[in-house]
Amino acid sequence: MEENEGANVLETSPVSNGAWYQASITDVQFGPMRLRRDQLQVLLVFAEDDDQSNGFRWACEKAGFRCNIARTPKSALESFLDKHHDIIIIDHRHSRYFDAEALCRSIRTTKPSENTVIVGVVQRHADREESSILPLISAGFSRRYVENSSRMACYNELIQLEFGQVQAQFKLRACNSLFAALEKSQEAIEITSEDHVVQYVNPAFETMMGYQIGELIEKQLTEVPINEKKADFLETINSCIKIGKEWQGMYYAKKKNGDSIQQNVKILPVIGQGGKIRHYVSISRLCNDNNKVEKTCECIQAESQTDIQTCRQKDTRKGSLDVRSTTSRGSDGSSQRRRSSMARVHSMTIEAPITKVINIINAAQESSPMPVAEALDRALEILRTTELYSPQLGTKDEDPHTSDLVGGLMTDGLRRLSGNEYILSAKQTHQVAGSLSSPISLNDIPPRITEAMENEEQWDFDIFELEAATHKRPLVYLGLKIFARFGICEFLNCSESTLRSWLQVIEANYHSSNSYHNSTHSADVLHATAYFLSKEKVKQTLDPIDEVAALIAATVHDVDHPGRTNSFLCNAGSELAILYNDTAVLESHHAALAFQLTTRDGKCNIFKNMERNEYRTLRQVIIDMVLATEMTKHFEHVNKFVNSINKPLAALEENGNNGDGESIKTVLRSPENRILIKRMLIKCADISNPCRPIEQCIEWAGRISEEYFAQTDEERRQGLPVVMPVFDRNTCSIPKSQLSFIDYFIIDMFDAWDAFADLPNLMEHLNNNIKYWKGLDARNLRVLRPPPE
Repeated sequence: MEENEGANVLETSPVSNGAWYQASITDVQFGPMRLRRDQLQVLLVFAEDDDQSNGFRWACEKAGFRCNIARTPKSALESFLDKHHDIIIIDHRHSRYFDAEALCRSIRTTKPSENTVIVGVVQRHADREESSILPLISAGFSRRYVENSSRMACYNELIQLEFGQVQAQFKLRACNSLFAALEKSQEAIEITSEDHVVQYVNPAFETMMGYQIGELIEKQLTEVPINEKKADFLETINSCIKIGKEWQGMYYAKKKNGDSIQQNVKILPVIGQGGKIRHYVSISRLCNDNNKVEKTCECIQAESQTDIQTCRQKDTRKGSLDVRSTTSRGSDGSSQRRRSSMARVHSMTIEAPITKVINIINAAQESSPMPVAEALDRALEILRTTELYSPQLGTKDEDPHTSDLVGGLMTDGLRRLSGNEYILSAKQTHQVAGSLSSPISLNDIPPRITEAMENEEQWDFDIFELEAATHKRPLVYLGLKIFARFGICEFLNCSESTLRSWLQVIEANYHSSNSYHNSTHSADVLHATAYFLSKEKVKQTLDPIDEVAALIAATVHDVDHPGRTNSFLCNAGSELAILYNDTAVLESHHAALAFQLTTRDGKCNIFKNMERNEYRTLRQVIIDMVLATEMTKHFEHVNKFVNSINKPLAALEENGNNGDGESIKTVLRSPENRILIKRMLIKCADISNPCRPIEQCIEWAGRISEEYFAQTDEERRQGLPVVMPVFDRNTCSIPKSQLSFIDYFIIDMFDAWDAFADLPNLMEHLNNNIKYWKGLDARNLRVLRPPPE
């Protein structure tokens, strides 16, 4: 120990014998910065040695901190200015030696103390009221330590300081380098509060905007930015940054002298206290008149290149996976029109927010001639609508079949305030387990039914043969076999008798009077779902709980369907439409009723033995899949699947990463993508009729046409709006309606699903069926089959 003008300076090294913790050089992560912190330095200011000072000396040695001891305020200040200690511990117990608060204030007047932690050691008074800590804080102390000479107490105090306040101050000290970079940056940088009050601007910003140093601090720049064309331009920016998204684009800003300048700006929201946005960082670069157009073009070109790269795809079987490519399957004029609209849909990239597109167009407007600017205005109006995923058709005269299909399947109808109300009560009595006949075991299935289900694992399985053999009760039998094959009872921990009762209850609540939406359709969708679940890529993606959810969702997805569309129910003012606010009326009813029927009776409650959290997860997946069958979001689901699944997988293939299992697994197994795959799976299963063998395809076409004919008849009887006038049984061309449905809904969806799941047999059936309907249409035949020769 060396004596120097009353200051004892002890250089202590980390203790190697018996030390619990050893600290010398430590790496600290501060955001993206990697910092290296040297051995901590501690200054003890005690006039005399006692148990307390000895306790802290021992603790410093044990923790591996370098320790200095000062006896007087003068030597303490000199030592600190020389060493710049991280921690100063001042004895505040004995005022007769020196004034601890005065010493703290003196230290705080120095620049190095800005990031130093100063601790005041105070007396312990067991018999006195606890004193306020405010005088210590006012003097500049960071913390109070009530005297405790226990070595372990001193040691714990130092370790807590190191990983608490000292580390925080160390990070704050590193901010000096960041501010140095900001101050010297040639880009104009502005930092504001969440209320857009200026907190910091760098010299480049002040120079660009014509302000003096410090003149902008605590001001609110209400005039920056301004846009001479769009009153809602600020709203466009705010709608992006208020939800934590980065905004980038060009706008005009007003300088102090009133001049307008064009800037290329990037605004970044910064999350702070409470997980809320607390700051906005704006990075601006001046756009000179000479290069304004050039920069705008570069911006748009860069975005376009990103889209082009994202859209590139390759198919191992076809040579191309681009779902936008035209094929010979389209039907004449309507195909070209639909292809054009679908191309717009598929060229969208889900990853890019629509506001980003709007911003690019706004930027392009700034340097465009008036006719181009007006055309871009019209484009912006279209982009700001809510139906971004739905291709817009021309007049009904151009393609009444497609137009009527869209009106009937993808809208909620025209609300009609009249006394003509279609009563489909949400409170009507439904079949329950007790009112049904005794369930049948798989072992007791009659031979004819067993024979009809022999090839149920194949796509060419004939559901109509099973319908005939079961007297229109195919769902119970096919459900028992498929659920057994997938081990559903084992997963749900339920008995086969419970499953049989459940299948009977669900089938009993399908309307056999419906020509299409009956239990045969449910069984058909269940079969397609099981077939898709057996495909290798699907098996790699989904978990057992996903498979169970998919099979249950397929079984219940149309339960209690009234044989009328959502548009009809909304127009008729049905109780279900009122209950579900004219939104996804039937799909919401199917999902809700399925769980009501299942859980109201223990005899058919297949979920009763499930663990609560697993049941909630399963329930959510089932509901999501049933709601995905609603057609108003058809293009949204398909587009998201293409952009989030098909394109990334194709990009991996193009880059030669076929063998990179981890990259493929990342795409397939992310929770978001698994949801998209499950939605796509049940959507394709639900409307797979055009991909079935020709005889089945024809039968389904006849059944759905009859159901639409019946709806049109009833709409006319009740004086309701006719949502699909083309489906008049006296004038309708079934071949044309099938071709319109296939062109508009089927081709692109199954191209995308085939690219993922590899379904060449389905695509072959689809091609054959298109040729069949085109052949009938070419002969101006309106019926299902040609007349006998």
